[in-house]
Amino acid sequence: MASPPSPPSRESQRGLDWFIFFLADVQTGFGPFVAVYLTTQKWTQVEIGFVLSIGGIIGLIGQMPGGAVVDAARSERLVAGLAVATIGMSALSYALWPIFPVVTAAATMHALASCVLGPAIAAISLGLVGPFAIGERLGRNARFASLGNGSAAALMGACGYLLSSRAVFLVTFVLAIPTLIALSRIRGKEIDIARCHGEAAAEARDPRTTSVLGLMRQRTLLIFAGAMLLFQLANAAMLPLMAGVVTTRSSQWAPVLIAACIIVPQAIVALTSPSVGRKAQIWGRRPLLLLAFAALAIRGLLFATVKDPYLLVAVQVFDGITAAVFSVMVPLIVADVAFGTGHFNLAQGIVGTAVGIGASLSTVLAGYVSDKLGSSTAFVGLAGVAAFGLLIIWLIMPETRRTT
Repeated sequence: MASPPSPPSRESQRGLDWFIFFLADVQTGFGPFVAVYLTTQKWTQVEIGFVLSIGGIIGLIGQMPGGAVVDAARSERLVAGLAVATIGMSALSYALWPIFPVVTAAATMHALASCVLGPAIAAISLGLVGPFAIGERLGRNARFASLGNGSAAALMGACGYLLSSRAVFLVTFVLAIPTLIALSRIRGKEIDIARCHGEAAAEARDPRTTSVLGLMRQRTLLIFAGAMLLFQLANAAMLPLMAGVVTTRSSQWAPVLIAACIIVPQAIVALTSPSVGRKAQIWGRRPLLLLAFAALAIRGLLFATVKDPYLLVAVQVFDGITAAVFSVMVPLIVADVAFGTGHFNLAQGIVGTAVGIGASLSTVLAGYVSDKLGSSTAFVGLAGVAAFGLLIIWLIMPETRRTT
């Protein structure tokens, strides 16, 4: 009888923690700072919009190919390292040559690298701990990503204010170095390549379930992807809409209030994500999904009815609950469904594509409704979409937790 795999070393676990932390720092540099920096370089809004759109379009169409690349790789660490190096060089290109051809190429390379990083992190996590400990590991991942996002936002903001907006991208390039060092601390021999791809033991493989076509026909995966589309359709536009409402009602304090609305959910994610991973193995996945969709629906209704700008910050507690659950649940449920197929990362790409479609439609549709019927109506509509997602989970989403 084969002995069970030994747990990963503390060094590998810590290496993954800090890799995720510094990677969140690196990725934060490509957020709203891009528009600020290019504006200072006398770019037109049309040119800035074009560059920003590249990331969204490639991020949407590159999800499934990115997952397939990670599934085909024999070293997820190498894939992740090349992607981080590419992002670092993209940041350096922004800083040194802010001209249209160079920035367009850099934005394209950054988007392509990002398409493989998410699947690579989940694959390394699964390869280290296996399918039965993956819930708690994903909770740790979410905690360190949240801490990284928060610290990076403060660091980048300080650099932009005290030095220049160009300094943000130089700092991003420098932060790629500790990211790669942390990645090197993960011991390659402790990452089970078969587990990274969600492969079953050779004697347990069934050609009907290990084919790509078989994966795409999996009812549970398709239901979950549809639910995630509804989640992003309801979620993506809420904070931008709320930011507009806050600016209208309290323009002087709007930047501070909006910053608080971002910090509150991040703090909740950092505090609660490991607990979510543990509870998912004890309670199952469905109860937590129902909780997250309910919190999203309540948040939409409160945004529609609460008038005090300061109370809107308190409403963001519900966003923290939702974010804590889904930061763990998305890769966890995909691991449940796809384990044994050998296409875990492609399955992540399928769900990621659904997420991207929902996010893209959300801001357009909510903005249109808000312009025509008012922001309160738009928030109620978003809450209704969340309620429909809740109904889908309640009625047809099966439990995916593995117990043996």
